[in-house]
Amino acid sequence: MIDKITFSPEIMEKLEKLSDKFAKQGQSLSDYLDGLLHADYLSYWEYIELETLLTLQKPRTEHKDEMIFVTYHQITELYFKLILWELEQINAGEVKDAATFLDKIKRINRYFGQLTDSFTIMTEGLNREQFAQFRMSLLPSSGFQSVQYRLIEILSTDLINLVHADYVLWLSPDDPVEAYMDNLYWKAGARDMKTGKKTLTLRQFEEKYNEMMLRKAQQYKQHNLRKRMQKFVRSGDVDIIAELRAFDHWANVHWPLSHFRAAVRHLVSNNKVKDATGGTNWRKYLPPRFQRVVFFPELWSEEEKDNWGKSWVIKQLEN
Repeated sequence: MIDKITFSPEIMEKLEKLSDKFAKQGQSLSDYLDGLLHADYLSYWEYIELETLLTLQKPRTEHKDEMIFVTYHQITELYFKLILWELEQINAGEVKDAATFLDKIKRINRYFGQLTDSFTIMTEGLNREQFAQFRMSLLPSSGFQSVQYRLIEILSTDLINLVHADYVLWLSPDDPVEAYMDNLYWKAGARDMKTGKKTLTLRQFEEKYNEMMLRKAQQYKQHNLRKRMQKFVRSGDVDIIAELRAFDHWANVHWPLSHFRAAVRHLVSNNKVKDATGGTNWRKYLPPRFQRVVFFPELWSEEEKDNWGKSWVIKQLEN
């Protein structure tokens, strides 16, 4: 029966290419074919490691809605991973043409769109009474400690655009990366409102990630998305500009405002305001109109930057 088997020219061409591929690495195509004879078929559950994945949700209390809380945060981190995956490709110089660059930014915007649109899971989808109880078992952990989100910021723009407004004028281009990192906007939001000292949440984060983040900040100082985009924006491509502006809005207006909305729902009751689990001053830290973080300031008018997120917050306060 085997003697009667004939291979099409297409199959023979593929076998020759495989043989050449393995030969370049000193490998034998025949050996790899032997391996295929003993390999099992791949299943869906093996490919996505389903059993392992489903063991990673470990609530710390008996409250049923904590499962929603921990699972959603893990989903969020997976989307952050995808956003970083695209940013790393762009910043590594792998994207050579405007069409591919545009496609990458559209992908990032889809991920952020999914994140923002799904955040009703955290606002309307959690039982308020349960959340008020199990959140205290999570101290001092906080979404503030998401290192992937901090990396998205570092990979997206120049550090000066992430510095707290009170310190921008004190820094110069000649200052070391450490000076910028010490004065990032979000660090100001993680200090005790009474003493000004760093919260435990911030101290934990810095102890674990400071060294790595300094390396990343140095690595992407001249190779971040804002630097890379200049090659394509100079061409005047309105589609690229529109998608970059959308990315700026998703990351720096819509995403933090979705958190602000959830905080208002769960942490404000009878005109009394509760602290965030990490002790962050969320009323000053989350609203974009206070921080005015803008990845690509050259793509916005001065009026647009002055009103960054302002209209949404005013509307919420009026309601």
